[in-house]
Amino acid sequence: MAKTIMTVDDSNSVRQMVGFTLKGAGYDVLEACDGQDALSKLNGSKVHLIITDLNMPNLDGIGLIRSVRGLAAHKFVPIVMLTTESQASKKQEGKSAGATGWIVKPFKPDQLLAVVKKILG
Repeated sequence: MAKTIMTVDDSNSVRQMVGFTLKGAGYDVLEACDGQDALSKLNGSKVHLIITDLNMPNLDGIGLIRSVRGLAAHKFVPIVMLTTESQASKKQEGKSAGATGWIVKPFKPDQLLAVVKKILG
């Protein structure tokens, strides 16, 4: 059975590109437009990995990570930040919140898949 990856980004084009890349590699993809949307879609869903943007309306990536880490069912789901932010302070904030990894946009599909494969095995 294919593993399910949730992509969370307020940019429709980024969600499409990430989704296209992941589906092409055989993963199932669940999309959310911000952290709030992601939390509502996580309810009752089994996801193996979350890839989230940092800067989003309603609930940003850091807030989403903290919220997911507080949910018993999803506490240990790996979370990768996919963002234009590359400052060490932002990366540290993400890591402190519980992020598993960090990819800076724009990304190369091969780079994204390499990170996903490394995390999911």
